[in-house]
Amino acid sequence: MRIELDEAVGMLKASDDILILCHRNPDGDTLGSGFALLRALKAMGKRARLYCDDIIPAKFSYLYEGLEEQSFEERLIVSVDVAERKLLGEKGNELYGERVDLSLDHHGTSRLFAKKTFCEPDSASACEILYGVIKGLGIEITAEIASCLYTGVSTDTGCFRYSNVTPRTHRIAAELIEKGADHARINVKMFETKSMNNIMLERMCLESLESYGEGKIAVITVTKAMLDECKTDKSAIDAIKPLTRQIEGVEIGLTVKQENDGKTGVSVRTGEGYDASLICAHFGGGGHERAAGCELRCTPEEAKNTVVSYILEEVLSKGGR
Repeated sequence: MRIELDEAVGMLKASDDILILCHRNPDGDTLGSGFALLRALKAMGKRARLYCDDIIPAKFSYLYEGLEEQSFEERLIVSVDVAERKLLGEKGNELYGERVDLSLDHHGTSRLFAKKTFCEPDSASACEILYGVIKGLGIEITAEIASCLYTGVSTDTGCFRYSNVTPRTHRIAAELIEKGADHARINVKMFETKSMNNIMLERMCLESLESYGEGKIAVITVTKAMLDECKTDKSAIDAIKPLTRQIEGVEIGLTVKQENDGKTGVSVRTGEGYDASLICAHFGGGGHERAAGCELRCTPEEAKNTVVSYILEEVLSKGGR
């Protein structure tokens, strides 16, 4: 059931003992949203805690500095930046997938899995939505909350380079900076800092680069063996995904990543005229027009061939979309 902002705010105001759920493979938007909401709820004197199925990468540690974890039996469960319950992760889905009371999301492909969903697909990030929610709660946006929200706004827009950026995005970012968001440090941490191990992974990924469709499709493959050899984890893949679309002439970039249990994830990035969410929807996934993902139960090689064949036959041959 879709609801409006006022009702979402009302649910949070009327509740206590609130559990906040982030999606698996957490990025800056789901974590920024989650910890911003957590800090706002604590400022209201409410008990709240955050759950994520995967380990939170160390680079995001500033988001939860000074927060003490609280133990309680949850009475309201809220998900942030989660389009469907399987994105909660295997354990998260098992524990909470059918119990989510409120979803705060910005994906046009939202499956409306929660009892109530406030979704704004025109928002560039979930943190844009949380900005409005926290304002509605009547809570002052502190420097800590501002840094959380700025993290999601910045990372989900590629540091304001993607086509999802709107004038409102910039206005919100400006206010967050005015409120004390440590924007320069955040941007350096998110976009300009890589470990040597991650640089090694990037080199190996570029060596796997393949081109199809007269250069309009570029594919990078990341295997578990590559992650093991570089002594890094799957969080490093977030910095790999934009590489394919940085190649001149590439309209559709794929990052094929080996998962556990015989599954392979495929991240799709597209240029103007091609809808990544529609491509991924064909394989049971979803996301945004310019960035989306799906998961196939097969080897990375099979997943690559399957998705590339579909794009060649059903997307490029028909001129887009």
